Amino acid sequence: MDVARQLEYYTIDDIYNLPDGRRAELIDGELYMTATPNRIHQRLVMVLSNNIYNYIQDKSGDCEVYTSPFAVFLNADDRIYLEPDISVICNKDKLTDEGCKGAPDWIVEMVSPSSRQMDYNKKLFKYRTAGVREYWIVDPEKNRIMVYNFEHDTLAEYMFSDKVKAGIYDGFEIDFAGISIE
Repeated sequence: MDVARQLEYYTIDDIYNLPDGRRAELIDGELYMTATPNRIHQRLVMVLSNNIYNYIQDKSGDCEVYTSPFAVFLNADDRIYLEPDISVICNKDKLTDEGCKGAPDWIVEMVSPSSRQMDYNKKLFKYRTAGVREYWIVDPEKNRIMVYNFEHDTLAEYMFSDKVKAGIYDGFEIDFAGISIE
């Protein structure tokens, strides 16, 4: 007798029921456990989020900056739950006590060996199709920053010695040469 293999389908409830200290992301019902970030990863998140936050404050902007762990319900459903390293949300109607319901305007992900495939493939596709305006992939191992501006359908590649312009803010750039990751 043939028994059909039933695929396991996870929801956001499964994320909330993880043991304390365990983190995961959910894409189309598939659960992806996340590793603890290393020191360089955390330093980059801190420096970049501070730069973004300070720019927004200096310009009296309305956007909010959040760092992981911060829940992004990308399509405002129970099939996708992500925790981007940095999320910039300009539509405050998307913000709830639980996180962001819908696509942030700008997402920055720091690549680690365990996240490489997710950041460059799955998340890239999901962010683009969900309506994220800009997506940066910061890859310290490859000394590379990939900037996807989905509004203008452009891709630019930078090195850690470059100044990287943000597409969603005129006049804002981050000088990666000034960031020490050693």
